[in-house]
Amino acid sequence: MQHTYRLVISCPDRVGIVAKVSNFLSTYNGWITEASHHSDAQTGWFFMRHEIKAESIPFGLDQFRAAFEPIAREFNMNWRIEDSARRKRVVLMCSKESHCLADLLYRWHSNELNVEIVAVISNHNDLRRMVEWHEIPYHHVPVTKDTKAAAFEQIDGLLEQYEADVVVLARYMQILPASVCEKYAGKVINIHHSFLPSFAGARPYHQAYSRGVKLIGATCHYVTQDLDEGPIIEQDVIRISHSDAIDDMVRLGKDVEKNVLARGLRAHIEDRVITYENKTVVFD
Repeated sequence: MQHTYRLVISCPDRVGIVAKVSNFLSTYNGWITEASHHSDAQTGWFFMRHEIKAESIPFGLDQFRAAFEPIAREFNMNWRIEDSARRKRVVLMCSKESHCLADLLYRWHSNELNVEIVAVISNHNDLRRMVEWHEIPYHHVPVTKDTKAAAFEQIDGLLEQYEADVVVLARYMQILPASVCEKYAGKVINIHHSFLPSFAGARPYHQAYSRGVKLIGATCHYVTQDLDEGPIIEQDVIRISHSDAIDDMVRLGKDVEKNVLARGLRAHIEDRVITYENKTVVFD
């Protein structure tokens, strides 16, 4: 994989943003390998992502940040610069269903995901052997009505211990408390087994079956305090018919879920997602 820096920007739209950034990079001989721009006419907001050959820039990220800061102030930018060589530290969370967890572990084991999976946290012990076969620490933290506060305090401690950059809810069937959602805002990714906003909450396949839908889907989104209402990263659907029972819908839906989650996580770790209000811009 080519070593690059990823410059990600969002700011009020106006003339000259691209020219100013491009001129800055050109001044320091920066070699742009990928450039993505989007202007939202309704909100008047501009989004940009550039990948730059790291070896073409004559200094490191700290100096880059210092040199770029005057431009960021001039255009009132929300911005960050990331190093592709730094693999993001991922904590996976799961319950009993294995399809999403197994898929992510396989992609990581096969070097398809450029991350470090540093731990798995679960409220059940069912998937311990699968995780430990990959030599990844497995933490069983039971969650009951009476122990929920203490359990999530322990989980918060584990996330700090592992210095998690990203938390992935791979069919983790518990609702995160507001404190965790706020602390890790924009860093917790969930897969919902429905094409949101339809059929939010529990048992979406049963809801879909009762409505006789012809398409079922899955939604990868950021977790917020509002259940299943966070900014959407990725979605997909699969066609079904009247002949499909609920079990068929669950089976077909699992294929969509794991693929959507993997694509959403990849977009996040490659710094392709920019959130604005409750929406996202996701650059290919």
